[in-house]
Amino acid sequence: MDFSFDPEMPRYWFGGDQFKTLLLTALSCTFPEGERFFVRSVRHYQKNITDPDLRERVKGFIGQEAHHGNEHEHFNEFMENKGVPTRKVHDQVHEGLKWIAKKFSPERQLAKTCALEHFTAMLAELMLEEPEFLEGMDERMVPLWLWHAIEESEHKAVAFDVYRDQVDSYWVRTSEMAFTTVEFIGFTIYHYITLRQGMDDKADLRSVANGVNWLLGKPGWLRRLGRSYVSYYKPGFHPEKKDSRAVRQQALKKLAAMLGRPELADAA
Repeated sequence: MDFSFDPEMPRYWFGGDQFKTLLLTALSCTFPEGERFFVRSVRHYQKNITDPDLRERVKGFIGQEAHHGNEHEHFNEFMENKGVPTRKVHDQVHEGLKWIAKKFSPERQLAKTCALEHFTAMLAELMLEEPEFLEGMDERMVPLWLWHAIEESEHKAVAFDVYRDQVDSYWVRTSEMAFTTVEFIGFTIYHYITLRQGMDDKADLRSVANGVNWLLGKPGWLRRLGRSYVSYYKPGFHPEKKDSRAVRQQALKKLAAMLGRPELADAA
């Protein structure tokens, strides 16, 4: 996609809101190294996959994740130039994933990828299904998040299908999800604090309080994901049981109009 970010864009590009902007930036800081971790965990099993359709989908998954990492590196650099210490969080994630690569088995690493892919798919499809989630975001920033959400939804089942084909342990899958849930919440908070502490302006505590309400109270976006999250623990769970093709098609048309690229709508 080769996104560029207008240097005139304000530091707090999500409706001037400190909490919302830094929350999404904290997530973005994890994407470049996180996407590479996902690719490595899937690639470990790539040579053992015999299903030709799954092999092709894995190739597409690897390509998409590589592009996500690249585009978010550009975004993170943009935010670093705005005085937000994204490199510090990036380095923390890099070291953390190096430790996981040494300590976790390939099966556990793939299960962690499946868990995190479920988190990203839930958040992505929330953005696609509920346009008001992005309400107030600077229009110049919307295409990055919309594009990433579309592709996360599009390949949400690939790592899961590799896991089912190569490992297929219910215990490993669900226990890793439980562990990853605690990890995901804890590190998101930690990364947010890291960004906030490295900045030169005051913390907006009202923004934090409103942001927590935005996530857990009203409208309570995270609270709304409860059913989708719990479904992961069902023995018969599969990501594609939720058909999101229609919302992806609608979002692609919106993205095509925003960027003046009609060929993106044709891709739907």
